Amino acid sequence: MKIQAIIPAAGTGNRLHAGVHKPFVELCGKPLCVHTLEVFEQSPEIESVILVGNEEHLSDFEKMVKQYQLKKVTRIVAGGKTRRESVANGLAALDPDTDIVVVHDSARPLVSLKVISEAVGLCQNSEAVVVAVPVTSTIKRVNASDLSVEATLRRDGLWEVQTPQVFKKELLIKAHKRKKKTAPTDDAMLVESLGVRVKVLPGDYTNIKITTQEDLTMAKSLLGSRKQ
Repeated sequence: MKIQAIIPAAGTGNRLHAGVHKPFVELCGKPLCVHTLEVFEQSPEIESVILVGNEEHLSDFEKMVKQYQLKKVTRIVAGGKTRRESVANGLAALDPDTDIVVVHDSARPLVSLKVISEAVGLCQNSEAVVVAVPVTSTIKRVNASDLSVEATLRRDGLWEVQTPQVFKKELLIKAHKRKKKTAPTDDAMLVESLGVRVKVLPGDYTNIKITTQEDLTMAKSLLGSRKQ
């Protein structure tokens, strides 16, 4: 069974205020994106990786892949205006004989080999798998116009979805080809719209997505503790 990964890395990371595009932000001496790619480099389940980057920085991605000897990155393709377009561009670059696709945010550098392995394993008997963790904070629905609380939601059954998200290739391609009026926030949302039941794999709270400087500080601490 052939398994390829798509790593979207076309985001600019405006909320990070780092002065460079998010994939190239330094984290413990390496670009943020490299930390993520190195995990997939070590994963025995992943045959190769398609890196989807900002079109204006494709040469920078090529230099980065060469510098850090990321041999599993076999294709670097241009992303689109949205995450959905970027993943679709990655899907178009998949090998014809690929069976399973793993989609993972480049801004989640703390993903573990264990989670990747378990998600891939679960997808071999399912059509779609997402990694997620139960919500632990109190969640309230807030009125956007006056910032007043409309309701407090029960946490039972609420999960925060992460990546990797793993799919049978043909299913994900079919889901991306279906037109939707609303912009999906993840690939599983597209698959759900087909009526497909998505399995949930309990993940790890340390698998954070780097969005703000506070996230970057936390990631530095977590990476530092892993090396000790």
